[in-house]
Amino acid sequence: MKPNIVFDMGQVLMMFAPSTYIARLGYAGDDAQTLLQEVFKGWEWVAFDRGDITGQDVVDSACLRLPERLHQAARDLVFHWWKEMIPMPGAKELVKELHDKGYDMYVLSNASQDFHTYFDSIPGSEYLPRERRFVSSDYRLLKPEHEIYERFLKRFGLNAADCIFIDDYPPNVEAARRLGMSAVVHRGDPLRLRRELRALGVEVEA
Repeated sequence: MKPNIVFDMGQVLMMFAPSTYIARLGYAGDDAQTLLQEVFKGWEWVAFDRGDITGQDVVDSACLRLPERLHQAARDLVFHWWKEMIPMPGAKELVKELHDKGYDMYVLSNASQDFHTYFDSIPGSEYLPRERRFVSSDYRLLKPEHEIYERFLKRFGLNAADCIFIDDYPPNVEAARRLGMSAVVHRGDPLRLRRELRALGVEVEA
């Protein structure tokens, strides 16, 4: 029996690179660092991914701490950061190969409701059916909370022991392992990821 392959999104299927998004708007130096801290690293971004607040709430709250000259940048970042999607190297090829070899694949991601707008823009997303995508903001849960993994497994009727989870954040991987999944920390190296999947019995090319 082939294992189910469960993908995180950011830094696994696509690159989440806030500094790059800020630079695209023409900001550098102190202004860039301020936007990074107050938009992407504020408490609001976590609450946004949990589904507790809206994108407009993120903007309104962050702008209370930002100088007025950066307010429009905050709006552009919150609502449009994903417009120029950056794929992770090797991700589309891996997903297509797994699809062609008959593996069932799922997505388990911490993401806001914008996920439903942009996910289909990610190269390789065509091999990851909508009905097999599980996003944190739909369930008001976040990785690495154990409840999100339990809810994911229940939602799709899966056994933890039959799943291999791929995530870039070690605490998320550790939480999945504690629940009984096999799991791999993706460190951005597509060949290393393939080697680790092969070591777990997944039939992919080296």
